Amino acid sequence: MTMTRRLHAGRRAATAALGLSLLLTLAGCGSDTEGKASVPDGWSTLDTDSLSVGYPKDKGYAEQPAAERSRNNAAVALKVENGIRTGMVSVQLNFATGVSDAGEAAAAAGAGIGLGSTRRATEDVRLAGPSSARDARRIDYGFTADGKEDTPNTGTPMTGVLVAGVDSGGVPFVVRLNAVKGAVSGEELDAFVGSITVK
Repeated sequence: MTMTRRLHAGRRAATAALGLSLLLTLAGCGSDTEGKASVPDGWSTLDTDSLSVGYPKDKGYAEQPAAERSRNNAAVALKVENGIRTGMVSVQLNFATGVSDAGEAAAAAGAGIGLGSTRRATEDVRLAGPSSARDARRIDYGFTADGKEDTPNTGTPMTGVLVAGVDSGGVPFVVRLNAVKGAVSGEELDAFVGSITVK
């Protein structure tokens, strides 16, 4: 009898533990977020209503004051060398109308890359943040500087990457990093994309 009671008690404990485990698992499934993106050491972060994104502060990028940036940008970080803007990270929000998903956001953002640009790759990516807003699209491209507005001399080869999507409130966003070709490595471009957390 004692052995039978012990077996029943053990089964009840195992059943209770399994039930608790299932309950915790189901509770976890109800979560609407998938953490926050990691930002590399030495980088800082631009924070907006729709997202946050890292930028390489250790490479000389600095956040541009709101009073100095274009009204089209929600946040900007610049790298300026001898008065020339050799790198730029920018965030634009609500930049297009009639956009409801990452594909439409990327199409609208891609149209703004400009003539003379060359698309190198396009891929779907998953960002950190609410599950309803993690889908985004990445476009890598190259272009040449036009020498206007303190940019490098006309014809200077440039590298660009953009990530477009829609935040959890339905606001379309596009995040860009443009820099003189070779100044930012492929690993750093990947880290830039991986540093985005959508809200």
